[in-house]
Amino acid sequence: METRKKKGCIEKVQDWADDRLRRMCGRITPGKRLVVILVMFFFFGGLSIYITVSSIYNIGKRDGRRLQIEHIRQYPLHGSDSINPLNRPEHGRSTEE
Repeated sequence: METRKKKGCIEKVQDWADDRLRRMCGRITPGKRLVVILVMFFFFGGLSIYITVSSIYNIGKRDGRRLQIEHIRQYPLHGSDSINPLNRPEHGRSTEE
């Protein structure tokens, strides 16, 4: 039932945005509309080219800085830290066997 509510809400937002864009674009002349479309095309196209070239340029830069992996060190356990109840001194066993 919640998915129906979400879909209905998404559709309302889409319809509102569509109406708003149509009203805004309907007010400008076709020449201005063409200019807006071309400016957006060149802006997003240039951004896309920049991101692509930047990514290709940085592909091999991080090979020199590899992650340093250390081995896990053993935690020093004391006699009172044992999880085995039979190894505890109060049960009559010595922890120093």
